[in-house]
Amino acid sequence: MPDHSPYHYLDIGIAGEDLVAEWLQSNGWVILHRRWRYRNGEIDIIAQYDGQQQPRKQKEKAQRNTESEGTRETSLLHSLTPSLSSSPILTFVEVKTRSRDNWDAGGRNAITKQKQTKLQQTSLMFLAKYPEKADYPCQFDVAIVYCQQISQGLAAVTIYEEAIATLSVDGYLLMLEEYIPAAFDT
Repeated sequence: MPDHSPYHYLDIGIAGEDLVAEWLQSNGWVILHRRWRYRNGEIDIIAQYDGQQQPRKQKEKAQRNTESEGTRETSLLHSLTPSLSSSPILTFVEVKTRSRDNWDAGGRNAITKQKQTKLQQTSLMFLAKYPEKADYPCQFDVAIVYCQQISQGLAAVTIYEEAIATLSVDGYLLMLEEYIPAAFDT
């Protein structure tokens, strides 16, 4: 039976990647590729941080007299953003977009050793194709995005307030719930 919903699985996945790409860009990263494919592997997002500019959100926080220096967002920004004196860095991002209470812990259980190996092999093919980036430090990040249909209830508002970033698309609310820098070793 065909899927007649406004979004089928692939579209929701792409919308989740859009959210993560926009969030990375807002934090000073340059998106080099989306859905980069080589043979049997694919990397959702390949981004580069060149160490030249301070991310917008970090600038805004520095300008404000914040009481939240120890908050989740502040610590995430510090771990996400290399020091300003560092050389360029590449990140290969795996985005998992799921509905709440799904079977694989929001996509975390889908990042198996086999999946990690496939991502590492695909990243090596990327570096072989772009040898000028082969000496850059690299990391593998994982982004967990939740998707839910927008309703009149207050639950969406509560979830929305806890999210790192959000995107509303065609009756769906996508929320970047967790971003894990250097989620696994290279």
